[in-house]
Amino acid sequence: MQITQHWLNQATHRLSPNHDKRPDEADISLIVIHCISLPSGQYHNDNVDLFFSNKLPIQADPSFQNIAKMQVSAHLFIRRNGAITQYVPFNMRAWHAGKSCYQGRSQCNDFSIGIELEGTDDSPYQDAQYLKLAQVIKLLIAHYPQLTTKQITGHSTIAPDRKSDPGHYFNWEKINHLLKAP
Repeated sequence: MQITQHWLNQATHRLSPNHDKRPDEADISLIVIHCISLPSGQYHNDNVDLFFSNKLPIQADPSFQNIAKMQVSAHLFIRRNGAITQYVPFNMRAWHAGKSCYQGRSQCNDFSIGIELEGTDDSPYQDAQYLKLAQVIKLLIAHYPQLTTKQITGHSTIAPDRKSDPGHYFNWEKINHLLKAP
């Protein structure tokens, strides 16, 4: 796996319209872990792709009515089986964090990479997801010099009044152990 021109070569590429330029393209200094499934708890469908492409069909599920018009994206989406989709090149600003603050810096989208895991706040993640997440994080750290293993956080940390993901089932010890492994 490698990064070429800010794209992960072993990912499916689906460019989302929901991105723009970072204020400082060289300032990539945070990784934010999220989770998503649409509808919540339903996996193995194309709804996240449709959502990040502004094509989520409102009539497909009652829960979509509240979110279909939102313009949201992430850099990466890691499915339950470990398959990865990239929506935004890493040097661009994805719209994943919303109103947010990390260590006194607001607007985390400006300097972060957003990674969505297929899941919910209240269910365990799969081993395949942790393995791919660790591989991707190691690669990002090697490619972007401002990133370190100390600059990885959850959406709930940067937006605690609004968000709870990746949730209490996300195993921080496991990911930290995998990041230390060769």
